[in-house]
Amino acid sequence: MSTDVNVKMDAIPGLDPNAMPLQVKDLHVEFRTRNGIAHAVNGVSFDLQPGETRAILGESGCGKSVTAQAIMGILDTPPGFVTGGEILYRGVDLLKLPEAQRRKVRANKIAMIFQDALSALNPVFTVGFQLGELFRKHRGMSRKDAKARSIELLDLVKIPAARQRVNEYPHQFSGGMRQRVMIAMALALDPEVLIADEPTTALDVTVQAQIMALLAELQRERNMSLVLITHDMGVVADVADRISVMYAGRVIEEAPVNDIYASPAHPYTKGLLESIPRLDLKGQELSAIKGLPPVLTNIPRGCAFNPRCRYAQDVCRHDPPVPLYQVSSARTAACHFWKEVKGDE
Repeated sequence: MSTDVNVKMDAIPGLDPNAMPLQVKDLHVEFRTRNGIAHAVNGVSFDLQPGETRAILGESGCGKSVTAQAIMGILDTPPGFVTGGEILYRGVDLLKLPEAQRRKVRANKIAMIFQDALSALNPVFTVGFQLGELFRKHRGMSRKDAKARSIELLDLVKIPAARQRVNEYPHQFSGGMRQRVMIAMALALDPEVLIADEPTTALDVTVQAQIMALLAELQRERNMSLVLITHDMGVVADVADRISVMYAGRVIEEAPVNDIYASPAHPYTKGLLESIPRLDLKGQELSAIKGLPPVLTNIPRGCAFNPRCRYAQDVCRHDPPVPLYQVSSARTAACHFWKEVKGDE
C-alpha cells in the first residue's frame, strides 16, 4: 500500500476544520441478549474542545467503555447495536459513514488506549512488529522505515533502551511498560482525539502517576483532545478539565472538575467522592454507596439511582427519567434535589 490516509482525509465530505474534534449527541446503545435487551447507553451527550480533557466517571457497568467503543466503531455487532444519536468528528456524523471512510478516521484522527494492555497486545508478535504494522498499513512504509518509527515512538513514551526492546514480546514488559506501548500505538498516526479507557487499571500507585503524567505531557505537546474513562475520581483530579459522571448508561452530572470536587450536585457523585480515602479522616469508617448498580435489562423507573439514594422520594421513582437540570451556566445534574445535595438549601 502506498497511499497516505491523512492525505485522503478530504475524501470524507463535510469535514469542517473549525468544528469541534468530537461531539456525542443523544447516543443510545443496546445489547440484544437471551435475557432481554440491555440498555447500555441511554442518551449520552458531550462535547470535546481542542486540547481539552474530558473525564467520564462511573462504576463498572455504567456504559463508559461501551460509549468509547461506539465512538471508535468497534462494537461487536451482534449483540451490540447503536440505536440512536450522533457521533460527530469535525461536524461529520461517523455513524453515517461507510465503513471504508470510517476506517480513515479510526486511529488516524481518533485513537484509543485499551484498558488491558496484555490482552490488547498480540503475544506472538514483537512490540516492534505490532507498532510497525500501523505504519505499513496506513502509511505504506517499508519494514525498515516502520521499525525506525517504532523505535522513535518507544523513545517518545520513555521506554529505556528502545532500540533493543523493540524486538521483545509483550510478556517481556512490565505492566506499566506494556501500557506505555499501548500509548505509543495510539499516538502512532498523530490523532486529534485520544480515548484512554482505564489506562491505569491494575497498575500500582506510583506507575499510575507516571502514566497519567506521560499522557498529560504528550497531550500538551500535541494539543490533543483527551477522553479519560475511569472509575477512580482520584486519578482525574489533576488532569481533567470537565467531568461527565455516568450511571446506568446516562450522564447524571456534567461540570468543570473544580465544581464537581467542591460541591457535587448529584447524590451518586457525592457518594463517589465520599468513598475516596482521606488523610484527615484517618481511623474513621470509609463511606460507601449502598447496594449495587442496576441490571441493564431492568433499569428502575424514574431515576435509576433511586434504590440506593438517601435523598430519594416518590417523585424520583416515577417515569420518565429525571431530566438534566441546569445547575449553573457550566454544569447540569439529573436530580430533583440537586440544591439539597450541594447544600444550597
